[in-house]
Amino acid sequence: MRTVSVTDPHRDLPVFDQPSAVEPGLDPAWVARAVATALEEDLGPAPGRDVTTQATIPAEGTGTADLVARSPGTVAGLVVVAETLRQVASRLGLVVPTVTFHAQDGDAARPGQVLASLAGPVQVLLVAERTLLNLASRASGVATATAAWARELAGTGARVLDTRKTTPGLRALEKYAVRAGGGTNKRMGLYDVAMVKDNHVVAAGSVRGAVEAVRHTFPDVLIQVEADTTTQALEALDAGADFLLLDNMPTPVLAATVTAVRDRQGRDAVPAHVELEATGNLTLDRAREVAETGVDYLSVGALTHSAPILDLALDLRA
Repeated sequence: MRTVSVTDPHRDLPVFDQPSAVEPGLDPAWVARAVATALEEDLGPAPGRDVTTQATIPAEGTGTADLVARSPGTVAGLVVVAETLRQVASRLGLVVPTVTFHAQDGDAARPGQVLASLAGPVQVLLVAERTLLNLASRASGVATATAAWARELAGTGARVLDTRKTTPGLRALEKYAVRAGGGTNKRMGLYDVAMVKDNHVVAAGSVRGAVEAVRHTFPDVLIQVEADTTTQALEALDAGADFLLLDNMPTPVLAATVTAVRDRQGRDAVPAHVELEATGNLTLDRAREVAETGVDYLSVGALTHSAPILDLALDLRA
């Protein structure tokens, strides 16, 4: 068990390294901003108020509450718990509760399992309840969905990737949750990797024109090109793409494209290994057959845009 007491908002908070086995972890500054935004939605502008809790619970009352998994899944987002308590306590002018963690991000949870115990002013615990549950439940849902794909791909050499189809304002949390579930992050945004898609090709006049324009303007970034036929994939290689996005290909076409690309590797200025990513119409029941074509990655938007939350609850001990 790990006990964390957060009393100074300016010190380096250990909660952002523990409880987490996920590297790299969430940025503490991002967590603070996300929690502040969520609390303002719930309580109104600082200091805000919870009219029910503050009317029925005395400020001096203390107690303990348990963060409990109601359904099986993979845990993520426990790193938000202490920051939420810290900010609520600051708003209310009360002592910051302590948190004892019984699990860490990336762990498998069973129904009824206590993930963390929170002790301190009951007002703080109840005011913080919905915000910490919203964030942790969302992250754990994404991690749970990702873990199912990771299990299906085990032993194939392929890995599951996320996409930019994330909840606005929560991308860092959701991509962190993908890592907690055993997946891999693709690009974080439009700024770090170039992805040449059909509209870019139309605008630039050709695949080569689009690749060369990116290379000239942003020479520091990797360039991925989308292809939905074998011919397009080879054209993208000739144009100098660093890696390929193979979109909506039936499995036989995908396998043929992988073979064609691998045959070209290491010659004609093609890298020794070109990373290949399958995407589009991917489902869990065909994940393994897609992976066995030899692609390096399967990118699945549903990890973040369609994952249901993991049911978590905060139970105040009697």
